[in-house]
Amino acid sequence: MEYVSALLPPIVMAAFFTAIVVVIVKTQGGSNKAKEDAVVDAALARVEATRQADGTTTS
Repeated sequence: MEYVSALLPPIVMAAFFTAIVVVIVKTQGGSNKAKEDAVVDAALARVEATRQADGTTTS
């Protein structure tokens, strides 16, 4: 029975890792992609506006 207790943690971690990968893949693209792109574009626009107001440049 020691082999069961030795194999259980890696099997559980592998199952969780697989589930995380599946969720990440399923949430890419589609309607979520447009929302995520809009959020990123808005954040970049805010950063750029702040840089221009401060007079700093990107080098």
